[in-house]
Parts: sequence; C-alpha cells; structure tokens
Amino acid sequence: MNDKIKRVYIPMTETAFYILYCLQCEMHGYNIIQKVGKMTNGEIIISAGTMYGSLSKMEKDGLIRFVKEEEKRKSYIITELGKEILAIEIKRIERLYKNSIGEYCDGM
Repeated sequence: MNDKIKRVYIPMTETAFYILYCLQCEMHGYNIIQKVGKMTNGEIIISAGTMYGSLSKMEKDGLIRFVKEEEKRKSYIITELGKEILAIEIKRIERLYKNSIGEYCDGM
C-alpha cells in the first residue's frame, strides 16, 4: 500500500469512513447520502457537493471504482485498496474505543 494514500486517509473523516463503509455494496451517491443519514439517525448529513467531491477523489486514489451509470447516477464499489484502508481505520476506531472504556488511571 502506498504510504501517501495511508497518510491522506488515516485517520479518516467520518464522511470518508461512511462512504467507504457503504460502498462495500454497489451504490450511487444519493443512496449513500440516504443510508448514512439513516445509519446515524440524521447526525451525519453529507451534502451533494461533499459526496461527489469525495467519490471523485476516492476513485482517483483507487479506493473505489466506477461500476455503471443509470439515469445519470454513477454507481461505485470499494476496491481491494479501499478495503485495506477501511480495515485499518476500523482497527484504529476499535483501539480508541477499547482504550476509552478502560480505567484512565490504572497502572499509572
């Protein structure tokens, strides 16, 4: 994996995380916006501009790939590189969570 890609995406913004997470299944941008809104109970709202800018950058960086276009909606899916980046980010989040539920002052 390219170190530059790792530096750009880790740690990942919530928007980038949810986009990659959603693209484990083929989707278009509007589907992702709806799914993320539902998954987060409306706490994360991705604007169209942010969505399409993120999709374009992720495609250029090789994290996702274009699948098809139907009725002017482009569908994408995560690539192997995208899966690697997503897995690294999930491990990072799990570590943060695990460390946050322990006793802060234990062993100090």
